[in-house]
Amino acid sequence: MAKIGLYFGSFNPVHIGHMAIAGYMTEFAGIDQVWFVVSPHNPLKKKETLLADHHRLSMAMIAIGDNDRLKASDIEFRLPVPSYTIDTLTYLKEKYPKNEFCLVMGEDNLYTLHKWKNADELVKKYAIYVYPRPGTLKPSSPLLSQILSSTVTHYVKAPLMEISGTFIRDGIQKGKDMSYFLPPAVWKYIKEMHFYEK
Repeated sequence: MAKIGLYFGSFNPVHIGHMAIAGYMTEFAGIDQVWFVVSPHNPLKKKETLLADHHRLSMAMIAIGDNDRLKASDIEFRLPVPSYTIDTLTYLKEKYPKNEFCLVMGEDNLYTLHKWKNADELVKKYAIYVYPRPGTLKPSSPLLSQILSSTVTHYVKAPLMEISGTFIRDGIQKGKDMSYFLPPAVWKYIKEMHFYEK
């Protein structure tokens, strides 16, 4: 049985922070594979800033290349929108019954669990691997505290990453060279397609 870490995100665009986290999970956290689950629409985010689904999936695939411990997944493209993690996991568990699935998320996302659909059911079935995010504060929420009390949480000492998609998109819009923050092939794709420019 393979342990699969599901790394959900818009990946708009995928950047070296994402790649470093995924690499850390497979090399140091006991996870066999990390799947980048490209989300068509996060219910907690505005949609208008998103590139088309297939472009974000293509960038994830380009970033991963031939690394067989990482995979880009379009599974949520075929599920009802907006996509909810509990529904995606139910589908994946039925489709791949021999795999053990867990979640990979930043500490900031962990503290939004009380806003998730069926979070109490989710955390009872799936472990969560949490990487640190700078400046994250736990909100004061009795519901969140209750959910976290029944969560199997593995805090991993992955490097702190302050790179974000917003930072990269803003930099490109301002004409900055953002190549240092992206896998080279992804930067090439963005430049060729003129993504995120004014």
